[in-house]
Amino acid sequence: MNRRLPAEWEPQDGILLAWPRQDGDWQPYLDEVEPVFIEIAKEISRFERVVIIAPDQEALRKTLHARGAEMDRVEVFEIPSNDTWSRDFGPITVLENGEPLLLDFGFNGWGLKFPADRDNRAGRNLHGAGAFGTVPLTTVGLILEGGSIESDGRGTLLTTAECLLGPNRNPHLSKNDIESALARHLGADRILWLRHGYLEGDDTDSHIDTLARLCPDDTILHVSCNDRQDRHYGAIRAMTAELQSFRTRENLPYRLLPLPWPSPRYDENGVRLPATYANFLAINSAVLVPTYRDANDDTALAAVQQAFPGRVVIGIHCLPLIRQHGSLHCLTMQIPQGVLA
Repeated sequence: MNRRLPAEWEPQDGILLAWPRQDGDWQPYLDEVEPVFIEIAKEISRFERVVIIAPDQEALRKTLHARGAEMDRVEVFEIPSNDTWSRDFGPITVLENGEPLLLDFGFNGWGLKFPADRDNRAGRNLHGAGAFGTVPLTTVGLILEGGSIESDGRGTLLTTAECLLGPNRNPHLSKNDIESALARHLGADRILWLRHGYLEGDDTDSHIDTLARLCPDDTILHVSCNDRQDRHYGAIRAMTAELQSFRTRENLPYRLLPLPWPSPRYDENGVRLPATYANFLAINSAVLVPTYRDANDDTALAAVQQAFPGRVVIGIHCLPLIRQHGSLHCLTMQIPQGVLA
């Protein structure tokens, strides 16, 4: 069995989204957050297809048409879901002997923090509805969220020990067991473990896609914090030192590009929200980057442009998204080339 987990920046057929529901956690903020979802879907549709889970297909198609989405690239399925974070419950696509295979890993609400019964079935329901054509889907008996792993497409994974080795996902498995499972299911032969770094207000136990991202040409974009008064300062500095110690397959240091630290944002109860520029999404010919109406937005966009010089870099206003403790990448799951064709 020859498996490979494609890098996010490889050619895609589309992106999976789950739309916010009146009966879901977004209900108090729907007027603020739905325009963000519309903007994300519209921008994606300029470059590739958008597959959307939504409670009302006809209403959503009318809304997106009115806002200028490329409707011939939009598909809507009335599939139940608990929430909107399809990065973590959507199927992960590997290539097995060059052919796409959908892997439906278990999702337990980020370690039993939130209800996840409908989310956990969403991938299988989409497959049953014909969303992925004839591409096979395999259910895997392992709890694994897409936001917890980064792939360079060549067998290297970047992840965090806080999430993958925590007791609330796969407590019966050791580190060696986890590494063996990642090798077996994803074709990973090198795993870079980060033991430092976190975002206050994050519910995911330090998902890697909030902290550091693998990019083309052995580049890593990562959050940085230069404010000694910030509670993250020590942990982020330690994380940066770890990244500096990592080596490529050719035993060379990675090219590290720091992302700025957004100004602290808080909810109505004074709880800090996890704003991060690392939560960007690479799509065909473009990169969508979360912005927060912050003085550091332009610096973040410029850093992402450095890592993806041949692509259009598009800022998406994501301040409403962090009210539910996630951002742009968390909402989306890429569907590699060959799955929707």
